[in-house]
Amino acid sequence: MNFVKNKLVVVGAGMVGSAVLNTVLSLNLLSEVVIVDINEKKARGEALDASHTTSFAYSPNVNVKSGTYEDCKDAQIIVITAGPSLKIGEELDRLNLAGTNVKVMKSIMDNITKYTKEALIIVVTNPVDIATYYCQNCFDYPKNKIIGTGTLLDTARMRKIIGKKFNVDSKNVHGYVLGEHGGSSFTAWSGVNIAGIPFGELDKTFGESNNIDKDQVNQEVRDAGLEVLKLKGYTSSGIAMSVSRLVKAILLNEESILPVSSTLEGEYGINDVALSIPCVITNNGIEKKLEIPLTDDEVKQLKDSASNLSTIIDGLKIRE
Repeated sequence: MNFVKNKLVVVGAGMVGSAVLNTVLSLNLLSEVVIVDINEKKARGEALDASHTTSFAYSPNVNVKSGTYEDCKDAQIIVITAGPSLKIGEELDRLNLAGTNVKVMKSIMDNITKYTKEALIIVVTNPVDIATYYCQNCFDYPKNKIIGTGTLLDTARMRKIIGKKFNVDSKNVHGYVLGEHGGSSFTAWSGVNIAGIPFGELDKTFGESNNIDKDQVNQEVRDAGLEVLKLKGYTSSGIAMSVSRLVKAILLNEESILPVSSTLEGEYGINDVALSIPCVITNNGIEKKLEIPLTDDEVKQLKDSASNLSTIIDGLKIRE
């Protein structure tokens, strides 16, 4: 592939883009990071500020700079964070952003594809499933090389909630939130466990009764981002760490299984819509989409989520 090893381009220097910039630097795996934004002054400021961190002990001497889309020509990874985000006072629904951010994605992808169709692209811009679908299906770019962050952050939030209820490290909680990154997401409870202990046996094993309301947990996960938005005005840390998790899996060719958004092609009987199911992530992008065992009700919830997203896609008239 014609790229500079471990070079990453961040498109968008807003709250999320700047958080991604600083979080990926902390991985100590990158040789070069370029930040691109229509506001060139803001991009230069973010790059300059971040570059000062490389002087500290144990920080690698990464080349951090602002740039243009031409920097994508030899990038290994491109992270797209650009586009308006939800704001306090507006109706707090990610899908309201769809029409505006599809136009933003068109401009970005038109510029990226002038220089490369080899870089792996991580889509963060909301609504991420719509943006991912658009990027994967409307620009003749290899679909496996475009990854939407999807329910990766939702899954982290669910694991944190469950870990807290049972007083264990959330990294020992396993399971996935699937479907849309938004209102129709759901926890696949049939696969949730702590250190291999099935969800239904957790009370017995931990010697306490938590009486977990599954619907309440699902709602708490769905509302988490909006709660952060109401409290601090924007979300940045969680999604930046989600991006870093993907970047690490790609750079180290980990073959990690992560719930990310991609266009389904028959999985669970769903076609031509992007949403999250567990996928094997390598340095080639999405190596394989996994149809993990789900109950009939969970498959129905996944299909309902797909139907919800498909309606939006149809309304935007972006299907080829």
